[in-house]
Amino acid sequence: MVDVAERTLGRQGEDLACEYLERLGLVVLSRNWACRDGELDAVCTDGDQLIVVEVKSRSGVAFGGPLEAVTPEKLARVRKATQRWLMAYRVGWVSIRYDAISVLWTPEGEVRLHHLKGL
Repeated sequence: MVDVAERTLGRQGEDLACEYLERLGLVVLSRNWACRDGELDAVCTDGDQLIVVEVKSRSGVAFGGPLEAVTPEKLARVRKATQRWLMAYRVGWVSIRYDAISVLWTPEGEVRLHHLKGL
């Protein structure tokens, strides 16, 4: 079970990630879209390309860095959920790219964001 502090940290990380994506010129179509196969943190578009972004946030690295949580199993669930999202919105895209963004709060209170494209 996820506690309130973890949920708040996750929400803050997703907010920062979406602000960053919008600064890059992407349009955020959906956030926290859920279905029986999982949840999509952010679904964006950049012209003809659909970009599905998994966001992982951490307040430290004691349990591993944020991107270590993006496992092959997690990506498989994200891909299945993406297919459901496409069916729900009845849209087609020329290409789909899967990205991950890590948001790490350092002990000094700084936020470090890392964007991995094309998983």
